[in-house]
Parts: sequence; C-alpha cells; structure tokens
Amino acid sequence: MRFEGIYTPLVTPYHTDFTLNEEALAQTVDHLVDAGVHGIIVAGTTGEYYAQSTEERLDMMTRVKALINGRVPMIVGTGAIRTEDSILFAEAARDVGADAILVATPPYAYPTGREIALHAMAIDRAANLPVMLYNYPGRMSVNMDEECLDKLGRSPNFCAIKESSGDVNRLHMLARDYPHIALSCGMDDQALEFFAWGARSWVCAGSNFAPHAHIAMYQACAVEGDFTKGRAIMSAMLPLMRVLEQGGKFIQCIKHGLTLRGIDAGPPRKPLQPLNKDDKRELERVIRTMDTAIAQITGGAK
Repeated sequence: MRFEGIYTPLVTPYHTDFTLNEEALAQTVDHLVDAGVHGIIVAGTTGEYYAQSTEERLDMMTRVKALINGRVPMIVGTGAIRTEDSILFAEAARDVGADAILVATPPYAYPTGREIALHAMAIDRAANLPVMLYNYPGRMSVNMDEECLDKLGRSPNFCAIKESSGDVNRLHMLARDYPHIALSCGMDDQALEFFAWGARSWVCAGSNFAPHAHIAMYQACAVEGDFTKGRAIMSAMLPLMRVLEQGGKFIQCIKHGLTLRGIDAGPPRKPLQPLNKDDKRELERVIRTMDTAIAQITGGAK
C-alpha cells in the first residue's frame, strides 16, 4: 500500500455522559470524505483510544468501516502496552476489512529497538496487513532506532512510518537511509520539511476540523512541487499549530475545532478536561485568521 495524501486520525465524539455520539461520528466521517481527505485512522491518540475499553475500540472499527463504506482507506491503530492486546486489535482490524494498521511502540514499558521490532513483527504475523509504524518518543519515551528499522525494513508490510519525534536529524536519517519505508509527517509544524525530504503523506489531527487547509498544503508541496506556495500556507497554519501544542490541550482543541464547524465532538474523556473560555476564544481566533489567509492563498473557499 502506498500512503499518499492527508490521513485524519478520527476523533471520537461523545455526549456529555461520555457515551458515543453516533450521529456526530457519522457526520464527521462524511465531513472528512466530502472534504477530500485520503484516508481515516481509527484508534489514534486523537481518537482517545487509551480511554476506551476493548469492546469500545472493536465497536469503533466496525462502525467507522461501515460509515466509510469503501470511499477512502481505513487504517486502525493497534496501540497497547501488551503485545497480546495489540495483536488482538490487529486481527480485529483485518477481520473488519481495514486497509492497513498503525503500529506504535508500547508505552511505559521502555523497550529496546530489538524489542520494539519483535513486538511489531508479532503483530505483522498475526494480521498480515500493510503497516504504518508510529514513532512518538514524546509519549512512548523511546525511538524506533536503527536496529529496529533494520529488522522491520526487511518485510514489505512495513511500508511507512509516521515520524513524530520532532527531531530533524531523524527526518534526514529516515529519508536517506530508509527510502523503502515511506515517510509520513507526524509533526505538524515540520510538514514543509517533511515534504521537502520526500514525504508523500501527512497524518494530521487538525484535519478533523481544517481538512481543506491540510489538503492545500499537501497539494502545493507533494503534488505541485510549489514550495513557495507551501511556505505561505505553512506560515498561515503555524499560529494554529502553536495553539494546538501548547499547554497539553491538544485533543481538547481538536474536538472544539470540530464543534466550531457544526459537528458536536463533545468533551474529552477523563482525566482530560474541556477547554476553558479563554482557550476557546484563542482557538476560534486563530482558526478564523487561518481560514481567511489560506482562502486568499489558494483562491478557494475556506
């Protein structure tokens, strides 16, 4: 599988009692597909998988697969501390017809590169689906190092890596030494650099509520090769990215951003708390400014 374009890690909309808002979920999927995203990821961090039971995660796979109805690929996150649990989610993803899986480092365990590779290979053997690796040391404490990548790169199923370390030197290393593992941008404020180094996809939570902006960035850089336009779009997006990343309120901002678009994403699950009034006003301000700037750059609608 070739990962090309914008892949949205889907939020999980909740009612105020934290039960699934089925209507809002269906609206979100249609909103993303209609906007032109290239794939949808279920059970990413943005989807709050860590706050869901096994049964809820399995239900989400089935629901979203039916809602997408073949219109775009569906990728399923397999994140868990135990390898056995990741295998369970990977096998379920295969059984519901997922197009690929997302395989991350097990959190908290602090595994070595070799142990991460063995974990990923066990999942691969169980599911036999295309795999996007997910390197996020900010949450997992360790990198998928060269030992890990050397082992995984021998299997054609490990065909992409979402790189979220924020380390530009790793970006260079991946592009230069592992060209057979496709780069996917997982660090939003480095999207321009990723595309310059050959990335063909961007896994971006902000595309839940701003798909057109993210698609415009991908189109300018990866499709048209117009990095002057890409720099202008990135400049317009950077204030939003700063708001999303500051203060540990990332998921809350994504959900409120979607609510501003008319789809009630509801609150985050505990231990996270909703945004306060000041945070909401700041987010609303930067979204309005970004929408206006990107419409001017692209000559299109917001």
